[in-house]
Amino acid sequence: MCFNDLFEKNPVMPIFKIAGVQTDIKIGDARANLSTIADRCDEIKSTGAKLVVFPECTLTGYCFDSLEDAQAVAQPIDGSNILHVCEIAHKSNLHIVVGTLELDQNRVYNSAVLVGPGGVEGVYRKTHLPLLGVDRFTTPGSLADQVFDVGGLKVGINICYDCSFPETARSLALAGADVVVLPTNWPPGSGRVSDLIPNTRALENNVYFMSVNRVGTERGFDFIGNSKVCDPLGGDLEFANHADEAILYADVDTDWARRKHLVSVPGQHEVHRFNDRRPDLYDAITKPK
Repeated sequence: MCFNDLFEKNPVMPIFKIAGVQTDIKIGDARANLSTIADRCDEIKSTGAKLVVFPECTLTGYCFDSLEDAQAVAQPIDGSNILHVCEIAHKSNLHIVVGTLELDQNRVYNSAVLVGPGGVEGVYRKTHLPLLGVDRFTTPGSLADQVFDVGGLKVGINICYDCSFPETARSLALAGADVVVLPTNWPPGSGRVSDLIPNTRALENNVYFMSVNRVGTERGFDFIGNSKVCDPLGGDLEFANHADEAILYADVDTDWARRKHLVSVPGQHEVHRFNDRRPDLYDAITKPK
């Protein structure tokens, strides 16, 4: 017997279908990007999916050259762009995670907004910022363990570079996430990350992990696609291993994601993804270098 044998889908527990949209984005053209969101949601709404995830900075684009350029397209959460996404969510009866540049006073955040049929339900601001694209000018977020309840599905959000820090997904898993979603903008050179890191984060936390990357070219930067959905054993459920537009679908079994005690042979081969940790030994993780 192996762990795979122990996690057949439980018909008693909810199964949630989720979708990820690997798509091109037009920098500074919110109208075109909103049209893409509306079209894809219209396509997805009849599939039974409950949650749809779009890439990082879907509404705005990413490759800005100054803070002033970013401020010119960024909007507050109650701005017209997110209000339009709210209308799309209401019309399609979907929950949508969409990336955008968020303006808060003079600060710009690289944010992912969770919108439901009734409006905005949550905001996550990218916590770890590389020296790349608009992240050279954005302000880092400070909330790393928010989990949002989407009709019984517990959803955690990271953005792009956040996935390179295992503490972020672990914090979300400890907070109860069934699935961690990662809107991202991976360029060439990120192939190892896109191939391996989502699987690792899923396996080590016994959660589902969905990475949703963009495609196309923006101001000389190419984007590689390679979006995927991983199951709690780290296996690929869906993998768009190319740089073409695509929609990925997967079923999330909440019973599987919440069962952290994995028993292959009782009393002989058992692990517990949370209880077997030794946080008393991990002080170095929280100390600045």
